[in-house]
Parts: sequence; C-alpha cells; structure tokens
Amino acid sequence: MSRMMKIRVPATSANLGPGFDCMGLALDVWNELSFEPAVKLSYHVTGEGADKFNKGAKNLLTKAYSNLYEICGKALMGASIRARNEILVSSGLGSSAAAIVAGLFGANEMLGKPLTENDLLKIATEMEGHPDNVAPALLGGLVVSVMNKDEIITRRYEIPPLTLVIVKPDVEWLTKTARAVLPKSVSRADAVHNIGRAALVVDALCKGDLDLLQLVMEDRIHQTYRLRHISGGMAAYKCAKKHGAAALSGAGPSIIVFTQPSQAQYAMADIQSVFGERGIKTKGIITCPNNKGVHRI
Repeated sequence: MSRMMKIRVPATSANLGPGFDCMGLALDVWNELSFEPAVKLSYHVTGEGADKFNKGAKNLLTKAYSNLYEICGKALMGASIRARNEILVSSGLGSSAAAIVAGLFGANEMLGKPLTENDLLKIATEMEGHPDNVAPALLGGLVVSVMNKDEIITRRYEIPPLTLVIVKPDVEWLTKTARAVLPKSVSRADAVHNIGRAALVVDALCKGDLDLLQLVMEDRIHQTYRLRHISGGMAAYKCAKKHGAAALSGAGPSIIVFTQPSQAQYAMADIQSVFGERGIKTKGIITCPNNKGVHRI
C-alpha cells in the first residue's frame, strides 16, 4: 500500500453484569488511526493516553502490528501511525483490546488482507488472553464468545439504539489487581444465578427492553469483590442502579448504566457526585451501543 489508510476502532464494555469473561458490547466511542508507509515504525497519539503512549514506540498496538507481519511470514513494513484516542485508558472500556485489534487490522490491510476476520479474532484473543473485548471491537454489536479448546465460538447480535452512561473515577486500578481480588471458586447458587441472567441480558439488549435489563443485570461472580476495592465503587454502583440497568464495565473501575435518554445527564451527575464526595475526580460519557466494529474510513 502506497497511500495513507485510516481506520476506526470502538470502545467496548465486557461482562455486562452476569456475562463474566464471555460477553462484550461495542460502544459509540472511537479511536481513529492513520497508517502511512514509512522507513520505520513510529506511533504518535493525541487525546486519551497521549502522555503514556508517546513515551516510546513500543506498545500493544505496534506489537500487534509487528506480530501480524511475523505470523504472515512477511518482512515488517515501516509505518507512521497516528492516533486520535477517545477511549479512556485503564477504564474497563477495552482500550487494550482496541489497540490490539487496530494494530492487527491495520497490518492486515497494509498487506492486502491475507487473513480472515476469524484469523484476526484468534490472534487478538491470544494476545489479550480472552475474547470478551476483542470480539466486539472487531465485529461490533453484542458478542458472546466461548473458548472450545483452540476454537473461539462467537455469536454476534445487533443492538437497537439505547442510551448508556459511563463514569470513570480517577483511581489506580490495575488489571492484575482486578483479577487478584476474585475468589478461586464460586458456589453453585451463584453460578446458577449468573447463567440464567446472562441469557436474559442478551435477550433484553437485543429487544431494547430496559425494564428486563434492570432486573437481570445483577452479578455474583466478580462485581461485588471488585467494587469493594474501588474507592467509592460500591456506593456509585448503588447510585447507578437507581437510574437503570447498572454494572461495573469490564474489570472496572468505570460504572455503566443503561438509562432513559431524558435521565442520562442527571444520572451521570448523580454518579459523579458520589465519587466527588470522596474527593475523587471523574470523567463521564453519554453514549450508545455501536453495531460496527473496526473498519476503514
């Protein structure tokens, strides 16, 4: 490819309450990137995460880009990669999945699309460790994914227009911490609680049924354990539940709530005030599901 290419990759919210490690939803929040052939590989970011990512050329995106060339047995093609990021980092909104998917997709396009969508999903899952965020980042919509030995079984669903509020507290919350606080096993009752509700979350989202979604979005496998360790997290989650169907986004620390459009601004301000009372700064987003995954623009 001799000319510049531009792509967009969406933020994602995984788990969605009871869908632990197997369910993810693409959001209408985007990172936009350009890839232009160059002598060497370089990367520059504006927007979210600029201070972090501009310190060096090595990051998840450039690693994914280089990895795909190696998998395809091709010499690495230099590229000047420029990104304008809207996806909040370290937020539970799939910023790492977006970086991996963007790097793989960009390299695949530069090489003339030698790999299929399923190939990209498998590589992205291997890099991320699980498919719950990378699948919707790649495919868009609501995606349920399970691992079956070396195979990834996915089902994608189109989601009607819904309004959701995201509030991210400015607290340190590492992925390894989010994993470490989880119990090594769960009771049969808690497993049954989540299995049935996960199926109903899919039904509610597909039909845009907020009343049902609010009834079935409760989780017993990961949320409570994590919220206890996020400053203000449990209080903010309880506040969010008053406004609609609430959950911890991914592993956190962001709180998401599906609510009525007319209530979105009030819900966001109310949740932010819970953190504010504890001296914690926040960022708030009002957005909606997105049925389009990574794509060229």
